[in-house]
Amino acid sequence: MATTTTPAREGTRISATVNNAQIPTTFKNEPSVDFSNPENARRMRAAIEKVRNELGREYDLVIGGHHLKTAEKTQSINPAKPSEIVGIHQAAGASEVEPAMQAALKAFETWKFSSIEERTNLLFRVSALLRERKFELMAWMIFEVGKNWAEADGDIAELIDFCDFYALEALRLSKAEAPVQLPGERDYLRYIPLGVGVVIPPWNFPGAIMGGMTLASIVSGNTVILKPSSDSPTIAAKVFEILEEAGLPDGVVNFCPGHGSSFGNTIVEHPKTRYIAFTGSKEVGLHINQRAAMQQPGQIWIKRTILEMGGKDSIVVDTDADLDAAVEGVASSAFGFSGQKCSACSRAIVDERVYDKFLQRLKERVEKITVGDPTQNPAMGPVVNEKSMQSILGYIEKGIAEGGRLISGGARATEAGDGYFIQPTVIADVDPMATISQQEIFGPVLAVIKSRGFEHGLEIANNTEFGLTGAVYTTSEDKIEAAKEQFHVGNLYINRKCTGAMVGAHPFGGFNMSGTDSKAGGPDYLLLFTQAKSIGEKIAR
Repeated sequence: MATTTTPAREGTRISATVNNAQIPTTFKNEPSVDFSNPENARRMRAAIEKVRNELGREYDLVIGGHHLKTAEKTQSINPAKPSEIVGIHQAAGASEVEPAMQAALKAFETWKFSSIEERTNLLFRVSALLRERKFELMAWMIFEVGKNWAEADGDIAELIDFCDFYALEALRLSKAEAPVQLPGERDYLRYIPLGVGVVIPPWNFPGAIMGGMTLASIVSGNTVILKPSSDSPTIAAKVFEILEEAGLPDGVVNFCPGHGSSFGNTIVEHPKTRYIAFTGSKEVGLHINQRAAMQQPGQIWIKRTILEMGGKDSIVVDTDADLDAAVEGVASSAFGFSGQKCSACSRAIVDERVYDKFLQRLKERVEKITVGDPTQNPAMGPVVNEKSMQSILGYIEKGIAEGGRLISGGARATEAGDGYFIQPTVIADVDPMATISQQEIFGPVLAVIKSRGFEHGLEIANNTEFGLTGAVYTTSEDKIEAAKEQFHVGNLYINRKCTGAMVGAHPFGGFNMSGTDSKAGGPDYLLLFTQAKSIGEKIAR
């Protein structure tokens, strides 16, 4: 592969169809499903019932194309109904590390020489299958991680976008040329694959992020050992089945759900692991980075880490902002998917001159949020597991104990059922250095902080160790320019919510302890999965 720095564009072509599906020549984001359309709502309900009848199935490890079982099993449960088992999975441990690595190494010997057409056509076939089964995959997501219909749709749409975008980007990269041709030479710049990568995705975007890191790896010519989250292995298994159906060669991706303490740590440290692509918490990301940095016996390269970690994201509301728009943006960003996004707004920083008015409107908006079983499509479903629920409730107690004023919520939403439901919670008058203002909560808890003005608001917004997303609401062009220069985040939004990054339009990744600013869905992302090879060939006279 080779590279330039311009995005995928018209004129990039391969064969016109793959399995009778039209191949895109330019990228276009997958449209959202309109659930107000009765036919779409009917299809969603039908998919939910179909998946409900398939819950509890057992899934195999897949290493080198071989389907395997282990003595130890793990269960994935429905967080809205913890008594309901979504899937039963094998638990890869230390003994599965070497077989997985050898299978990936063997596959790499041929996959690294596969043509760009073979790799990109695979992704286009996957994209076509995902579109055909979108509603069913959304239903699995609703059951396994508690997304409502729109959030599940957004996740699968982003996965489809990654298929098409990374395939087109790989085609573009394959056509790059050296910037200068010296007299008497032919000069080349190629980007070649790295080797065996370990992909460790999170549970909160179990389709998009899991698939995105895997697809970027294999379209670049690498092979993968995939260790999905223990909270969402079933969705990963379903996507892996689609990869197999699309013609994935044996060993190019090895499906290995397992324990982080045994399988995960051991595969990260393996001397033949070339890179680790991880999305998750700051603590785990730093742990992986530290383990990957140590040279192991027989290791002949510096391992690359591609890390997307946490956030403590702020929306700054200026005195001249459209308050209704700001309230809607804050509420959507804070409580979409129960606040379980690294991009979620966890701090609203509001000018003191409109603070009370903003709070009153926010309280009214939040009290309209419905909480319940995501199969019924409420605004908010459960948090992912009991440990997370207890941690979030502890943060709420801490926020009040440190001087915060509870505006709404603050407890379990027991009326929603016996799942891990928490009321959307707003705590006002929070000190900028309070625990809930500094630590990532990953739940439906919003801290509201009073600022003395826009500049002070930006100072507060920058006062954490993170730097992922942020937004400002203001009508002042000068203040918008100040935010562009001074708000230190990887993804900044003006007069809109701070969640909902779109592939291609908003390459996603953050600064500081939010990760390595890897910019998923951007024109430089595939460079992280390749290495540059410069070739100068003297022309015979």
